[in-house]
Amino acid sequence: MLSIEPKDVSVGKLHQYLLGAIGPRPIAFASTLDENGRPNLSPFSFFNVFGSNPPVLIFSPARRGRDNTTKHTFENAKKTDEVVINIVNFDIVQQMSLSSTEYAEGVNEFEKAGLSMLKSDLVKPFRVAESPVQFECKIKEVVETGSEGGAGNLVICHVVKMHIKEEILDDNGFIDQYKIDQVARMGGNWYTRAREGMFEVPKPLSTLGIGVDTIPHTIRNSKVLTGNDLGKLGNVEALPGNDEIEEFLKINEEDAKLVRNGDLEKIHKRAQVYLEKEQPENAWKILLAK
Repeated sequence: MLSIEPKDVSVGKLHQYLLGAIGPRPIAFASTLDENGRPNLSPFSFFNVFGSNPPVLIFSPARRGRDNTTKHTFENAKKTDEVVINIVNFDIVQQMSLSSTEYAEGVNEFEKAGLSMLKSDLVKPFRVAESPVQFECKIKEVVETGSEGGAGNLVICHVVKMHIKEEILDDNGFIDQYKIDQVARMGGNWYTRAREGMFEVPKPLSTLGIGVDTIPHTIRNSKVLTGNDLGKLGNVEALPGNDEIEEFLKINEEDAKLVRNGDLEKIHKRAQVYLEKEQPENAWKILLAK
């Protein structure tokens, strides 16, 4: 058996052991506003429920291990005392992942991830309209567990209102664990879909993805492509150039035929196949081909 004292390994290595061992972890998709009223949205898997009377949720936007900086969500939580915690299901997992990209301060991750802002009733931060359950919360306390990189920041939230989509309820009016279709975080790139098992989501680019907001409307409004598909398309650093697209069509005659026929539904279905194979570059090439 491998035995480790935390002081004997690097923070990064210890972090990986902890995340690999402690899971699946539920995901707090946290929506906040900064002091200027600009929306911020980011996921955190250091999260759980800690009481029902009063209803208390706690999540931790930990300090970054690589440079000891803090996250926008943490700064907003301390300054504004409000947050909405949205539950992540399988339908929005790719968009959730894209939102974790470290965009600059003031960039709206709702827009980058292609998610809809829904006005809250009792707090100022927006809800994620696509989330199956949304918790409006007042932040009662923020507990900083340390001052070095990797230290946790416990954001203690009291739920003041919750919203549940009726389509996930069972015949008795409670949440159906199959219908809610939740996902949870594990180690590395791994997630688990509660009703089916493990799957992998490539980490967002270390550089900035273009975001769903830059995807042409004819693609964003597709009747074929899902939110998860759009999340994958938005997680590329740059779009392919004309030369790349032409070379792709020369090599892939069946795709070239689809483009010549101009049937958008079939083109989008073909792009979806590439996305299922984790080939977003090829998906973009057929989508942008003319």
